[in-house]
Amino acid sequence: MTLKFDDLPNPEPSSLVGFSNNTLNRDAENRDEQSIIDALADDKTRYYLFAQGKVILHKADVVQVLFSLEETKQFNANKDKAVLLGEARDGMRIALPCKVDLETLQEPWVAYDLRSLLYSGSVSEQDAGAIAQAGGLLFWNAQNQYCGKCGSKSKSAIGGYRRDCPSCDSRLFPRTDPVVIMLTVKDDKCLMGRSPHFPEGWFSTLAGFVEPGETMEDAMRRETFEESGIKVGRVKYYASQPWPFPHSLMLGLYGEAISEDIAMDESELEDCRWFHRDEVKLMMSETHPDGLVCPPNRAISSALVKYWVEG
Repeated sequence: MTLKFDDLPNPEPSSLVGFSNNTLNRDAENRDEQSIIDALADDKTRYYLFAQGKVILHKADVVQVLFSLEETKQFNANKDKAVLLGEARDGMRIALPCKVDLETLQEPWVAYDLRSLLYSGSVSEQDAGAIAQAGGLLFWNAQNQYCGKCGSKSKSAIGGYRRDCPSCDSRLFPRTDPVVIMLTVKDDKCLMGRSPHFPEGWFSTLAGFVEPGETMEDAMRRETFEESGIKVGRVKYYASQPWPFPHSLMLGLYGEAISEDIAMDESELEDCRWFHRDEVKLMMSETHPDGLVCPPNRAISSALVKYWVEG
């Protein structure tokens, strides 16, 4: 079979969602213990600052998200827990966790959680992508301070991309959790639901974690049926999105419904229904008569809905 790459969409759909445009050169094959030592000693290196799961910005006339090593000192940055992200055109990038009470931050200093950062548009697409990488790695390191095999204190290695146990020599590597996020369609209708924690009127695509030994296609069929009672036949991949909550990869899929009667799992959803394409257009433009809306831009759920509506 001849593979027709010319038929693929351009730009690549994954490049159009938030957190996806990380242009840093990770140089993973050459990353070793010396890499972060050299980067910390380089005056051109710039730092992203994190505290309590949030990223610190300086919002004056120009929003600043990268800082020199000297500028980080006021936040009691912990270089021992630094994570090496990669190299930009003007120098290396490192994520630094800080010991600072965010309640004491004074303007123009502010702290954003990563979800708010995504939707705010406060930083460039490239910085947002690097921040997502940093957030996932910092969380993983913080959650794996002890060896899962023998219980001894582990230590960060090769710039935060491995944790080593000095007692039993075991090595632990960062994880990425695959999540299917899917829009099931039938003719001119799509299936969306709302979780109890959603903002009022907000309906979105269904989603769920891929389980061990499961393909993403089967995960979509299982999760869709478990949450809505709808059976899915054929499945089509659309795009992916890094999702640092805390370290997932969202796999955006379309599914062809082979049933229509909804049997909602009320432990997962508070509402689930079919929406006609014309109704979804009103939701996207925020002109729906009942105040219903779709997810905001930059989320892959929004991209899935938009691509289907415009198709």
